[in-house]
Amino acid sequence: MLDIALIHYPVYNKNQEIIGSAVTNLDLHDLARAGRTYGVGTVYIVTPFSDQQELVAEIVGHWQEGYGASYNRDRKEALTVLEVCTDLAELFERVTCARGGRPTILATGAACRNSQIGFEDVRSGLAAGGHYLLLFGTAWGLTSEVFTMVDGSLPPIIGTGDYNHLSVRSAVAIMLDRILGLRDL
Repeated sequence: MLDIALIHYPVYNKNQEIIGSAVTNLDLHDLARAGRTYGVGTVYIVTPFSDQQELVAEIVGHWQEGYGASYNRDRKEALTVLEVCTDLAELFERVTCARGGRPTILATGAACRNSQIGFEDVRSGLAAGGHYLLLFGTAWGLTSEVFTMVDGSLPPIIGTGDYNHLSVRSAVAIMLDRILGLRDL
């Protein structure tokens, strides 16, 4: 089983200061849709800020129970995979309890790091019944502290030029396709 988490704290800003970033409507919708498309178990949104947690509940509520539920049934279905956690400790505990054991936790980022695990290795591990939790950072990425709490990292997505600053929505979709996408087309 594969779960993913979008981390809003602790992340870096452009000055490499540790911050908490804001939840965005687009991230919620696009990560839920990508998660549902690729069969992800749960898409966790991690934010310690109560106003941001309320925003997530309001957006999801609109599409689950409000006018949006009848207007767009596909969106309603996609958003069923979203859950909110206050911090990384709660995230790790909830995933461990939900899956009956601690998953292999992998962080992601735009830079190469030690302890990289390849996409094919994760794919093979999932096929063998393994459980993984992928952490994605917002703003300018996960802090160094987060990387000390995980089992490894996935390789970065690298384009053809020297510019490398994808939206997290794009990075999640690409990585999910590399790990879970059909290859026999």
